[in-house]
Amino acid sequence: MNPQLSVMTHIRGGVFTRADARACGYPDPDIDSLLDTGGWRRIRPGTYAPHQTLTLVDDAMLHVRRLFQVLRRGDPGLIASHQSAAALHALPLWGLDLTTLHLTTRTAHPGPHPPGTHHHVRDPIGPGITTWNKLRLTTPARAVAEVAATAPLAPAVALTEATLYAGLATLPSLKRSATHLLGDVDGPLARALRVFELACTESASVAESRLRLILAEAGLPKPSSSAPPMSDDQLVDLACALWFPDQRTVVEFEPRFPFWSEEFDDYATDAADRAFGASPSVDPDPPEPLEYCFISWHDLDTPRTVVDQLRSTFARAARQTGVHLFDPTRQRRPRSAFRRSHLYLSTATPDQPS
Repeated sequence: MNPQLSVMTHIRGGVFTRADARACGYPDPDIDSLLDTGGWRRIRPGTYAPHQTLTLVDDAMLHVRRLFQVLRRGDPGLIASHQSAAALHALPLWGLDLTTLHLTTRTAHPGPHPPGTHHHVRDPIGPGITTWNKLRLTTPARAVAEVAATAPLAPAVALTEATLYAGLATLPSLKRSATHLLGDVDGPLARALRVFELACTESASVAESRLRLILAEAGLPKPSSSAPPMSDDQLVDLACALWFPDQRTVVEFEPRFPFWSEEFDDYATDAADRAFGASPSVDPDPPEPLEYCFISWHDLDTPRTVVDQLRSTFARAARQTGVHLFDPTRQRRPRSAFRRSHLYLSTATPDQPS
C-alpha cells in the first residue's frame, strides 16, 4: 500500500473504497489482484481494508480525519495548506504542530472559526492549488514553502528533503513558490530560503535529515556520497551509515521514518535496493575505516552531545593515523610578548667576532 492510500485509510478509520484506491494510483486490475491474492480483504461491497494491518490512532491520523471532515462539510472555498496539505500528500509530519488545521481561503468569514482551525486569508489565492480525491489542497511545492516559512528549522528541512526525495518538487520550484507567496515579506522569505539552502538531496529518512542538519550547523565535515568500504564480516547497514573518508570514520544511526518515493512500485524488485541500498564507492582504493560511532534517535534531541561525540570519534581516528587536517576556520591564539621575544632571540644570529 502506497502512503497516499495509507492516508485515505487513516481518514476512513482503517478502511478505504475502490475510488480511493483509484485516486491513489491503483488501476482496477491491480485492485482485483490484491483482493484475489488476499493482500486486501473486502469489508463490504466497494470497501476494503489491508490484510493484517494494525491501524494506530496517532496525531497524524486524527489530523487528517478532522481535515477531511472540514473540507467535505465546510465552506467549499476552503483549501488545505501548510502541514495539513503536507499530510494529504503523505509527507512526513515529524516535529510539526498537528493540533491546528491550516486552511487557506479567499475571504474572511464573520464569526469565530471552528476550534482547532486556522484560516489563512489570501486574495487572490494564487497558483499552486490542486484537487486530489475531491479535496482541494495546495501543491507539494507550495505546502513545503508555507511550512518552511513558519515551522521550526529541523522539521522544515526534513519535510523539504522528503519532498525532493519523492520527486514531488525540485529546489527551483520550491524557491519560486516561496518567492511568489512571500515576496513582500522579508523575514519569512529569508527563513524559507535558508531551509532550502540547508536541504540535502541525499537524505533518505527523517533521522538522516536531522543528523546531516546537525553536521551542517556545527561546521563538521560533510559525509561522502559513497558507501563506506566494509568487509563482508562487518555487520553494518549501509543505509544507516555515513562515511567520512578524510576522518576514516563510519557514523551509524537509526533510520527512523524513511522517506517514500512515487517511483517505488509495490512489486518492484529494485525498490528495496533504492530505499535501503547504498551506492558503490567511487574511490578505486578507499581507505579502511578506523573508528565507528553510533547515533541513536534520542541522541538527536541533544545536538551538542552529538557534535561532541563526533568530534571525539574524529580525534581518535586522527591519533591513530597521525594526520591532522588543517582547519582554516579555527581561531588562533595570539602569541604573547614573552613568546615573541623568545622566538626572536632563538632565531637571531650571534655577532661574529672581529
